[in-house]
Amino acid sequence: MGTTRTKIRSDVSSNLVRGFGYAFIGVFGLICLLPFLLVVGTSLTSESSIARNGFNFWPRDFSTFAYKIVFENPDLIIGAYWVTFGITIVGTAAGLFLVAMTGYALQRPDFQYRNGISFIIYFTTLFSGGLVPFYLLITQYLNLKDNYLAVLLPGLMTPFLIIMMKSFVRSIPHAITESAKIDGAGDFRIFIRLILPMTTPALATIGLFIAIGYWNEWYHSMLFLSPDMQYRPLQLFLYTVITSADFIRSSSAASNVELRDLPLESMKMATAVVATGPVILFYPFVQRYFIKGITVGAVKG
Repeated sequence: MGTTRTKIRSDVSSNLVRGFGYAFIGVFGLICLLPFLLVVGTSLTSESSIARNGFNFWPRDFSTFAYKIVFENPDLIIGAYWVTFGITIVGTAAGLFLVAMTGYALQRPDFQYRNGISFIIYFTTLFSGGLVPFYLLITQYLNLKDNYLAVLLPGLMTPFLIIMMKSFVRSIPHAITESAKIDGAGDFRIFIRLILPMTTPALATIGLFIAIGYWNEWYHSMLFLSPDMQYRPLQLFLYTVITSADFIRSSSAASNVELRDLPLESMKMATAVVATGPVILFYPFVQRYFIKGITVGAVKG
């Protein structure tokens, strides 16, 4: 009888803890969702309504005028999407391969220079050459001005991601590599056939980091891609749309010309929706790998 009561109490306590956890996660998830709902609601609100009532989750005066301005030149924005998709896909694939290969090599105990190279990689997280040498390297020595490679190459390898990959690969027993060598497999074959399939969570996590980095990239595009190029990455294109609208409004105010209907605030929100939409749709497919990769990388560091 006492055992039964203890079990019932344990079950009730467990259910209370689980219910509290679910409630807390639900509230926290709702708090994270509210800013995005505010962005979407504001993007569908007229500028005059925003001026009168401020930002709202639900548009009081429904308007798609902001999206009409953003998509005013469909060829340009479609081209910007294609450029961004291309840079993201190619950069993520190449970056994943390089980061994975580097992390695998640096955790090999039989690699003689692993500590020295690891120190050099870590050193770059503390010190850098600066913007001017970087700009001269890209434009003068590599001659990549107005070339998409100027946007692609700098994001291929990140020290933080290399360290994360190294920590993850370290959890794989070195005996697997040694047994494959005994069977006659080379280093590259071991890496492709054995290591990569066992690092799927890390690859998904690092790939998501690299992809988001390329998707949100605008600074290198602004530095190295001139306005004369027909198609530039999406983030830079949207930034140009916003700054152009802001310039028009400032000029009209200075000229005593009223342009109250120019949807500057709602257009900012519309560009945020346009920029983040594909990432939000893609994230659920890699979520489980992302969480596992983050956890293992953190524990094994």
